Amino acid sequence: MNKPLLQWLLLHFPDTPKTRAKQWIVAGRVSVGGVVLRKPHEAIADPGTTLRLLDRQATSLDPTAGWQIHPRVTLLHLDNAVGIINKGPGILSVPGDTSEISALSVVADFLSGDLKAQDKAVAGRTLPAAFRRLHPMPVHRLDKFTSGAFCIALNPGARQRLLQQLRAHTIRREYVAFVEGRSNQAEGTWRHWLELSRDEMRQHTLPDVGPKDMPPKACEAVTHFQVVAEYPIARTNSVVTKLRLRLETGLKHQIRVQAAAEGLPVIGDRTYNPHYRLEDSKDAPLPFPRQALHAALLALEHPEQPGQEMTWQAELPKDLRQLEATLQHKRKLPPPSHA
Repeated sequence: MNKPLLQWLLLHFPDTPKTRAKQWIVAGRVSVGGVVLRKPHEAIADPGTTLRLLDRQATSLDPTAGWQIHPRVTLLHLDNAVGIINKGPGILSVPGDTSEISALSVVADFLSGDLKAQDKAVAGRTLPAAFRRLHPMPVHRLDKFTSGAFCIALNPGARQRLLQQLRAHTIRREYVAFVEGRSNQAEGTWRHWLELSRDEMRQHTLPDVGPKDMPPKACEAVTHFQVVAEYPIARTNSVVTKLRLRLETGLKHQIRVQAAAEGLPVIGDRTYNPHYRLEDSKDAPLPFPRQALHAALLALEHPEQPGQEMTWQAELPKDLRQLEATLQHKRKLPPPSHA
């Protein structure tokens, strides 16, 4: 049964005067499911244990459709500990060795006030003063031409706790990929041993001879996959498969090199798909300017609120939506059997 947020708050804190509870809500100190709600009379379902009273310094932004602060950077969530970004293709996620801008530097400029939001509805708003003191720090990264969700930390303590989650593989990261070829299984797990090249620009798969006989810097990569759809390419024998992938480990180029090793190279991948290494290659099943890979879902435990699981989804960017629409005009193949 839906009730005003103020009513639910008073049920959780029965000794609190109604006026004070209302002030808490308006001040942004009440969150439900990790989202700060500021309307006392907003009707919501029973929030149960997801209703939280935040401390006085806490503040959070959870824009429903995201705040576009740069043509290729959209904020999905921001509080005083963690930020979630939906990165477009073609921009670095975190600063590299070049002078190129990155999604992280764009967020830093936005927080400092040097950069205004792109959306007209957002550009006129001012960030709460608490955000001006935040300094974004990297936790993990996405390849320049991979789009989607990734997280940043906003204070050193939060960063350490997020890095601990990353090392423990408790941050859930799911991707969507369009690959060349047809999987012989509807779902399963890829396991490969990988070794970075000396210049750290490319991964190489190694023969599985057992952990004891692997080179010192070799790492095992584990990715779980599920076939979502399969599409034939007109007038060819080619098939493009849409995969949903979940990282168990998170190595550089992991999905791209593992997909290629499984005979399912990512569409548009100039590094691991031989059909796209030459811009004018006639062997490519269809033209696409970058690897068709997108970080679609990110879930983690809030670094400063133990036990509070938070999940974000990043919608496909325009180029992948157009790719999928083109593929959907063709007849969909039946999914593979489990036999």
